[in-house]
Amino acid sequence: MHGGMVKSGWCNVARTDPRFRHMPANSSRNASSAPFRIGLATSRSHQHGADSALAQLLTGSRQLIEQQLKPQLIVVGRTLDAMQQLGLLTDYPHIERFPYGRHGGLMKLVSRVVDADPARTLDAVIYLMDPVDPSSTFPEAVALKRQCVIHGKPFLSTLAGAREWLELEGMAAGAAPNPALDPTFNLAQEGIALIAHDAMKERMLDIAERHFPLLDQFAFRCATGTTGSLLNKLAQKIKGEEAGRNWVKPFLSGPLGGDAQIAELILDRQQCRRVLFLEDPHVARQHEADIQLLERAARTVTDYALCISDAECGERWLTLLHQRAALAKR
Repeated sequence: MHGGMVKSGWCNVARTDPRFRHMPANSSRNASSAPFRIGLATSRSHQHGADSALAQLLTGSRQLIEQQLKPQLIVVGRTLDAMQQLGLLTDYPHIERFPYGRHGGLMKLVSRVVDADPARTLDAVIYLMDPVDPSSTFPEAVALKRQCVIHGKPFLSTLAGAREWLELEGMAAGAAPNPALDPTFNLAQEGIALIAHDAMKERMLDIAERHFPLLDQFAFRCATGTTGSLLNKLAQKIKGEEAGRNWVKPFLSGPLGGDAQIAELILDRQQCRRVLFLEDPHVARQHEADIQLLERAARTVTDYALCISDAECGERWLTLLHQRAALAKR
């Protein structure tokens, strides 16, 4: 990422730790690195009241933020106003105000994602998005996610995604796990979707093979089109022809509606809480609407679903998820 000090994240780990020996070289982190710098923004509907997504996130993760991770929070203006009105992190000293969105706050977050200065760059972005809020489709919102994917930084657009990221990174930093979240880490009762664009299918197979013991713990796995067929062939190689034949449930390809089929599972809040979607941000996609539909489904059930959109962050996430799932069994 940057010369000298490098920050951690779902996609940045210590290269000296043998558990992470497969991680890319640019994902390394020195154990004494500075705390995270996290961009924070929310749609208006997620700002109002004690039961809002913003309040749930910062109340539930307050101890991790204030005592363990101690990140620098770069907060867009209206979101910070809401935090102050709701009494969230009132005494937390590491907060920087950015302008309101209409004055360029989100645009500045995009710039900070790509900034080469470690004292300015963002290591992750939490943008709790309401899919029916028109601002979620503004160019700066789309660019914010795209640049996070390109630069291998977590883009967390749901309450569930942000909460899990803070839980996992807190655990990695030495925090005790939150027992209230144990049910979500009981993978024998959970499902996961594995999706990859054409240029990322080999990377998906590589990730799935390395993390097969974890993925095999899930009660349900699904994938779109060719990715599903390839994953089942991998499972047959590992588990045997019969045992691996239906390791994932293959839906239609994305352009033919597979994303919509998985979106329905997400909306039903039963079979598919987590999505690993390896996107190729450099290629124009004819079925962009289908991809957005899947993301919007996750954001519609923001307290339930999460979507990881790039390989580097996916590697870190699966590694920590394996550790956290083991703790949930104790």
